[in-house]
Amino acid sequence: MIAAHKTIGFVPTMGALHQGHLSLLQQSLKNNSVTVISIFVNPTQFNNADDLKKYPRTLEADLEKVNALHPEIIVYAPSVEDIYENKTESQSFDYDGLEFQMEGKHRPGHFDGVGTIVKKLFEIVRPTNAYFGEKDFQQLQIIKKMVSKLQLPVTIIGCPIHREESGLAMSSRNERLTTLEREKAAVIYKILLESKKLFATQSAKQVTQWVTKQFEKEPLFELEYFEIADEETLLECKRKNQKKHYRGFIAVFVNNIRLIDNISLK
Repeated sequence: MIAAHKTIGFVPTMGALHQGHLSLLQQSLKNNSVTVISIFVNPTQFNNADDLKKYPRTLEADLEKVNALHPEIIVYAPSVEDIYENKTESQSFDYDGLEFQMEGKHRPGHFDGVGTIVKKLFEIVRPTNAYFGEKDFQQLQIIKKMVSKLQLPVTIIGCPIHREESGLAMSSRNERLTTLEREKAAVIYKILLESKKLFATQSAKQVTQWVTKQFEKEPLFELEYFEIADEETLLECKRKNQKKHYRGFIAVFVNNIRLIDNISLK
């Protein structure tokens, strides 16, 4: 039993831990008396059965990494039965429209699955603070919205994207890339950086057209979407408003492996 006066920091993950996950744990260790990490590949947030099947599962290696970082971190690694019992289904959530943008358009039901598992984990762990990476920026905004609407007693803390030396955003899915694909995938961040420069002088539409053209020159990649959206509402930018903060969001397939990234355009 954790004493009432202690703060609990929580990092929910789907495992296949990398330095990005470990940086969230480090943030939690700094700010809380107790740190908990969950490792659970959540079936209800996958709308592609093949993606779920191929998602990397490396529990033993994950446990070693967590223990090497700090031996007192509590690891919660439930089974699907532990979480869902005999009913592996999502609850339905209303995120005030955030769920219909970008990822929501391309992955129906995904954010109901995310809300379902995060809410269940919060009920089990009862954290004071929960840490999420900004690579999944739309997910971060959706979890903040869920916490606000359901008045859950947890503070959601977004942490910067962790990148490989090449600039590629760290992701468990990167483990499925070949060495060559991983090297080439660095172009995603290069294009995002250039889009940020262009957005200073060009319209969202012009920047989006430019990004689309760049990927037409890259035969290894299939661009699913690039969208410039308001950070708060996630609505697509039609016309710039100096009072709003915009972000460029991207999803790209590399040999059927889906990678996402984003960049602040401030």
